[in-house]
Order: sequence, then structure tokens, then C-alpha cells
Amino acid sequence: MSLSSFSVLETEIFPYVEAHQSDFIENLKEWVAVKSDSVQPDLRKEVIRMMSLAAARLAALGATVNSVSLGSQQLLNGQHLPLPPVVLGALGKDPQNLTICFYGHVDVQPAKKEDGWKTDPYTLTEINGNLYGRGATDNKGPVLAWINAVETFRALKIAMPVNFKFVIEGMEEAGSLGLEKLLEEEKQGFLSDVDYVVISDNLWLSKKKPALIYGTRGNACFSVEVEGGDKDLHSGTFGGIIHEPLTDLIALLGSLVDPTGHIQIPGIYDAVAALTDEDKKLYESIEYDIEEHKNNSGVKKLLYSTKEEILQHLWHYPSLSIHGIEGAFHEPGIKTVIPAKVIGKFSIRQVPNMDLSDVKQQVVNHLENVFAKRNSPNKLKVSMPLGAKPWVADVNDPLYKAAKRAIRTVFGEDPDFIRDGSTIPIARIFQTITQKRVIMFPIGAADDGEHSQNEKISRHNYIEGTKVFAAFFLEISKLRGQLCESSNPRINY
Repeated sequence: MSLSSFSVLETEIFPYVEAHQSDFIENLKEWVAVKSDSVQPDLRKEVIRMMSLAAARLAALGATVNSVSLGSQQLLNGQHLPLPPVVLGALGKDPQNLTICFYGHVDVQPAKKEDGWKTDPYTLTEINGNLYGRGATDNKGPVLAWINAVETFRALKIAMPVNFKFVIEGMEEAGSLGLEKLLEEEKQGFLSDVDYVVISDNLWLSKKKPALIYGTRGNACFSVEVEGGDKDLHSGTFGGIIHEPLTDLIALLGSLVDPTGHIQIPGIYDAVAALTDEDKKLYESIEYDIEEHKNNSGVKKLLYSTKEEILQHLWHYPSLSIHGIEGAFHEPGIKTVIPAKVIGKFSIRQVPNMDLSDVKQQVVNHLENVFAKRNSPNKLKVSMPLGAKPWVADVNDPLYKAAKRAIRTVFGEDPDFIRDGSTIPIARIFQTITQKRVIMFPIGAADDGEHSQNEKISRHNYIEGTKVFAAFFLEISKLRGQLCESSNPRINY
């Protein structure tokens, strides 16, 4: 960071953020109070109200705001619900500045006090430096931290170092319905002048050490259906003389993964990239507490004993998880029935270079081969109702280096470069549509409990996160000469 940039941060921006902590926390309190649960239909009006608040907040910054209608969705019961609009905001049109687009969402997962919350989930409550409330870290806190940083420049009348675009949605927790179509439509419009995309909808791997995320796994969800006759049967009358669908299904599910977690589907690892020396170096330097991770899970033992092995199997290698069986009796007590049709659900978290169509075919071939060996007259049907691709970025890209410098300025140390074992489709969607660099820049800590009871963000992370975004704006402004339009980001499939 140049001396002048560092000076304005130290003498003006950081003191302003410190002095206005209470205001920033009050803003978060107002947003957390809105029950913007996008999953429950009866709270859809609250989500729409939340989108209005977000639009008003951007307008107060001086941004041009457009709330774009996405129409409605049809529920399984036939009911039509209005989709909340997507808020598109633009601030700054200086042709000499780079334009960064920030994506965030302001809808939340369901939450009730009786679910095990220590406090009212929709009343932001500070305890021992932590700000508890649904959406505090996922994703209202980070969205507001970004807005706080922009507001700081405006309040101090410091020239904006970059132009800003905002894409804020209210359906992320329910699958981002309609968003991809809108972004595709805006490719030649709202998004046409975007140089970089920033997403802050993740967490660090550590409680204290900052991190930048450069990759996520994809997710291929499978349904395997086994059907026998046209009705359920009594096990006393038919048990032992028919091929039972559930017995077939259990054999099929049991063939997918071995006790070490290794996927037993032929060819599934063929496209997985070999670990490079650079990969291994990144794993070595990452701050990660195995015992804490194990304790958080509630299990007695993990499949692997070293930090490197665990992280590699969370990020670098695919995994297969079995999620449930539909059609089988699952209530308390005994019911001696042979179900006529059962459906198993499992998913494969695939990694870069794995092709979704190849994965699907490998799964189908494997299950059909296992089923054929059983000589069962039952009917087998395998489908992949959902498939999301993985995403990976280059940690040596100038965008990541700029974020690294900003983190060092604010937190006094370099960040961990980590991947996320889960699937975050929005990063790939933005990169595919805009063909511009995307960075995942979290400010939440590993113990924030997103989606869980007692979700929180610490006061420290919220305020220092505001500072780090401000420092990041200044770092981005220096990349003008390094932006090469002819060098598109690599997209791994």
C-alpha cells in the first residue's frame, strides 16, 4: 500500500469507522429484526420488506437503485408466491476507475427461540463481544460492512477510488430463484462494465486468522429408485419369497463408498487433479484446529488424523454422502411392512476438472451393474435432479494479492488461502456470465454458526471487516494497469 493510501486509512478512514461503531451496529440490529426467511412462504412479505430496506440503504449512499421484479414462484401446493426483487445498485461512473461488483443476500434461514437459541434470533444481542442474531454473519453483517465502508468514504468526502455495483438478492437460502436468468439478461447492460466481482458469503477456517477463499466443490445430487409391486406388502405373508425393494436399495447404497470414505464408483477419481507442490504449501501454512472441528461435529473420531489429509479430503477430493430413504417406515415403533417403492438420496461433492455428465454416467453405470448382479425383477431408476459445478480461482491473481495486502494492513497478518468444501454456485455463475475475476472475501469467523442456533458475528470482525473492505477499495484502485482484458479467468469444469 502506498504511503498516501496508508495515511488516509490511518488518519481518516479507520478513526471514522471506530467512532461510528455504534451506528454500524444499530444498522445491523435494524436488519436482523426483519424476519426475512425465504424458506417459509408465510414470511415472504418480510423478505420483500428487507429488500426495500436494502434498496433504501444504497439510495442513501447516492447510488442509482433498480429493484428488478422476478415474477413469482409456484409452490408444490399450487400456490403462487411473489419472488422478492433483486436490488441492482450503481455508484460512480468515473471512466478512470475500475468497477467492482459486490454480491450479497439479505434473506436468512429459519430461526425460532425454541430451536435452542439463547437469545431472540431476531433481536441483535451483544454478549462478550459477539453480536448474536439470525443473519448476523450470513449474510446481513458482511453486506452492511461493505456498505459501511462505502459510507465512510462518502462521509469523509474522500474521492471514491473505484466505481461500485451492487447485486443484492433475497432468495439465496431458497436456491436463488431467477437470479441466474437476470444476470444473464444484464450481461450486456448492468454488468457490462464490471472489472471484478466480490462475494462475502463465507467464513474463515479459523476463529481468529483471516482467510480468502479460492475454490468450492460442486454438488451432484442423485435419486435411486427401486420399485417392486404396486402396493406395500405384509412381511409375514411375503417376507422370504420376494425380492424386497428396500433390500435392493440398501445393497445399492452400500456399494457407493467404503469405510474409509473412498468412493467405489469406477472412474470417479480419473479427472481429479494431482496435488501440486503449491497446493501442499498452502495446506501446510493454514491455521486449523482438528480437535475443535471434531468437537464441533460431535463425533468421536474423524477419518483422517492430520490437518493436511483432512483439508485435502474436504477441498481437493470428491466426497459421497448418503442423505436418506424415501418410502421406508421411519416413525417410532414397529411396522412390519415391505414397502413397494423406495427412493435413496445421495450426493457427490465434485471438484474442479470433474465433468457433471461424466459423473452422472459413472454413477448410473455402477448402480446398474450392481443391480444386475442381484438378479432382481424389481425396477431401477437412477436420476440426477440437481447438479452444481465446482469453482476455483488463481491465488496469484492480482485481485487476490490486493485482498491479501488489505488484510495485512488491517489485521497485521497474511490470510490463509482456503477452499470451501461446500457448494456456492453464485461464484461460478458470475464468473461464467461476466468472464471476469471473482473473489470470495469472508469476514466471518469459523465459529459464527451460520444456519445454526446462536448465529453471530463478533463486533471485532464486523468493524475490522468494514476497515478491510475500505482498504481493499484502495488496493483495487491500483490494479488499473494490471487488468488485462485479453486474459480471461480460467474456468474449471
